[in-house]
Amino acid sequence: MSDYTNYGSLDGPVIMIGFGSIGRGTLPLILRHFDVKPEQVTVVAPDDANAAVLAACGVQKVTSLLTPDNYRAVLTPLLATRAGRAFCVNLSVDTSSVAIMALARELGALYIDTVIEPWPGFYDDPAAPLAQRTNYALRQSLLAERRRRPGGPTAVSACGANPGMVSWLVKQALLDVADAVGLSYIRPATRTQWAELMRQSGVRGIHIAERDTQRGRKPKAIGAFVNTWSVDGFISEGLQPSELGWGTHEKWLPPQARAHDDPAAPSIYLCRPGADTRVRTWCPTAGPQYGLCVTHNESISIADYFTITSDSGAVSYRPTCHYAYHPADDAMLSWHELLGHPGQPQRTHEILDEADILDGIDELGVLLYGHARNAYWFGSRLSVEETRKLAPYQNATGLQVTSAVLAGMVWAAENADAGIVEADEIDFARCLQVQRPYLGPVEGHFTTWTPLTGRSPLFPQDIDPDDPWQFRNVLVH
Repeated sequence: MSDYTNYGSLDGPVIMIGFGSIGRGTLPLILRHFDVKPEQVTVVAPDDANAAVLAACGVQKVTSLLTPDNYRAVLTPLLATRAGRAFCVNLSVDTSSVAIMALARELGALYIDTVIEPWPGFYDDPAAPLAQRTNYALRQSLLAERRRRPGGPTAVSACGANPGMVSWLVKQALLDVADAVGLSYIRPATRTQWAELMRQSGVRGIHIAERDTQRGRKPKAIGAFVNTWSVDGFISEGLQPSELGWGTHEKWLPPQARAHDDPAAPSIYLCRPGADTRVRTWCPTAGPQYGLCVTHNESISIADYFTITSDSGAVSYRPTCHYAYHPADDAMLSWHELLGHPGQPQRTHEILDEADILDGIDELGVLLYGHARNAYWFGSRLSVEETRKLAPYQNATGLQVTSAVLAGMVWAAENADAGIVEADEIDFARCLQVQRPYLGPVEGHFTTWTPLTGRSPLFPQDIDPDDPWQFRNVLVH
């Protein structure tokens, strides 16, 4: 008798697109927690990476590089020809999430992905205006598809660790803050109620505050980009313009900031890559630290979700929200090398798997700041040592992502006709219930730190001394 929770039957084919570091970690969780036979699962991938994992799991494999010209021909027979409801699990890069999602829903299949991914050419087209290379633009394409085809089979968009899990952490952290500041409230049941609770709690902004301390067994070599998750994915997002949800409390706009043409847009972007934009933040292990303000879908979707507008459409409240990511030290060195050379990615890409890592944790959480208790970090502090005990074929970073995919799949299977949804919109408590056994210690920490804490007196600084939580103080100039 298995000790693992069973989340019911998947009675149709499960089509996994992509089988990199996240795919190989997700597959065993699907087989572990659902009634599904290996022969129901087909992996579509362009190469034979992780072939040993596929063989060990006993699933089918279709070798194909999906393109705008062939994706319908490749995927339609896989999603439409067997009995039962298919489930498309898209964990790939360089494939259009919106296009594949639309096809899956046309065929009556459930769908989930971890990011809104475009076809090749989106990230690295120097002729494209910066605004068109933002995650805001990618999210707008998703929302347009939802308006075009409302309702229907459930498709959960951008449901990994971040974006994904962090949206669930924000809601739990908000409840903790509301309790800590002594607010009397009824637990929110709607988006409007959640936004009002955040406003009443005094939260001015949110950092997706992460510190990855996982260390490889060998030093990073010159000419190699080393990371604890997809190198291609990290380079792509790191070279996009830095983006952040822009809060109503902000009084200062960075000189390199630009607004979108739509005045209702919840975010701004900077005319510089996210991997070369540093911000001040705080995590429990390191305390105060610099993080990279890399664009992520959750920076926009969270700010949008918690926006309050009047009947006339004017925004009366919105929190600032952005990523503040200190990746593994080898990844930081890799970015330093890439950006100095000048912006040319290394030819060698290395993902540190569970066997390559000596020790360390991925401390991923949300820092809600500006309220009466100052700031509150809530999140997962998962070590690679614990990861090895919990699940195969992944490091701590990977397990935070793959367990969120599992949680999103469970919610989709239980709510099969919800249409296109973002992680912010689904049941955070149910998703965290599914995911928490794989997150290691999940903790909350209040801190008195602000972006003005411990400033050096040796050099003049462009700060707002009267309002610590202004982005002017968070941004490293």
